[in-house]
Amino acid sequence: MPMTCDIANKIILVTGANRGIGKVLVESFLEHGAAKVYAAVRNLDSAAPLVEQYGDKVVPIFIDLADPESIATAAQTATDVDIVVNNAGVQKVASPLDEGAIACLKSEMETNVYGLIAMAQAFAPVLKANGGGAFVQLNSVVSLKSFSNVATYSASKAAAYSITQALWELLGEQGTLVLSVHPGPLATEMTHASGRADIAEPPTLAADAIIDALRSGEFHVFPHDTMAKQMGTAYQTFAKSVIEVNYG
Repeated sequence: MPMTCDIANKIILVTGANRGIGKVLVESFLEHGAAKVYAAVRNLDSAAPLVEQYGDKVVPIFIDLADPESIATAAQTATDVDIVVNNAGVQKVASPLDEGAIACLKSEMETNVYGLIAMAQAFAPVLKANGGGAFVQLNSVVSLKSFSNVATYSASKAAAYSITQALWELLGEQGTLVLSVHPGPLATEMTHASGRADIAEPPTLAADAIIDALRSGEFHVFPHDTMAKQMGTAYQTFAKSVIEVNYG
């Protein structure tokens, strides 16, 4: 039987909670019965609209994924958290041939990969102490297929997906469910910046998929946007036959 995690009455932390997918996640979790959401942001004032809407069910907390100390401090504060959703990330529009490609990749790796590792290291003991819970990582379809104009971002997300696979194995040993979420272009500022706003779909699709996957215990999560569905269907056999196999 797979591990599962219903969000009803749970305490959840979401990074990048002030906009885009993160903001929608906060709203969806609370509407589906979460007891409290830590809105992890780099600017605490940016979470004010969520506090105005939901009152003390939203608790702003400072996390900058490029600042490991802020992550460690947050884990010492949010000791009651049951589910951690690492949604925040940075994207540069850069191809491998652009002059600044290496600098872009360094920046993206610092937040999207090193930040993920720091989040896992800081919050794994918290989740274990609270009974296991879940760790959710937003990885994107670009973790599976590189797009040339955001190639450095794609590379950082591919690395994050690799780390997430390791976390699935390691955190599973302590009873923590791990999800790797791979949305396609959703209607966010990041998608607009990448030049794919014309095919973007509602970010609520990601929230709905995460809630369903927490309940079912699925590791790979492909929201029902057009691109994610297409890739998920093609990738499913490989994922089940290779990625989700313990070679022990």
